[in-house]
Amino acid sequence: MKSRLFAFFITLFFTLPATLSAQDSADGLWDFVMTGPSGDVTAVVDLFVDGSAMIGQFALDDGRVWPISNGTVNGNTISFDLVRGDSGVTYQMSATVQGDQATGTATAMGSTREWTMTRAE
Repeated sequence: MKSRLFAFFITLFFTLPATLSAQDSADGLWDFVMTGPSGDVTAVVDLFVDGSAMIGQFALDDGRVWPISNGTVNGNTISFDLVRGDSGVTYQMSATVQGDQATGTATAMGSTREWTMTRAE
């Protein structure tokens, strides 16, 4: 009985950190919302994390797709650049991921806006 209990706690000890880390991973599909001067901007965001690097794209409701660049992950903080279509405007994006929620800011042309993402189901 003691050996089974010991084996259970050893297994829990080694798997719990990985499980908790996975919950805060930015990997996967997200529903993005940022309120702009012309109303809400929404997109489905697809992110792939590999160590401290991150790649992905924003798929907007109107069919446009904007790839992210310079994506990095540091713990539960993500950051990346997003070039807004043909306009040439680059948003510097950053966020904190906590489970199925991410909250962050986007900075471009001297202005900063808040945004959120919820893990898509």
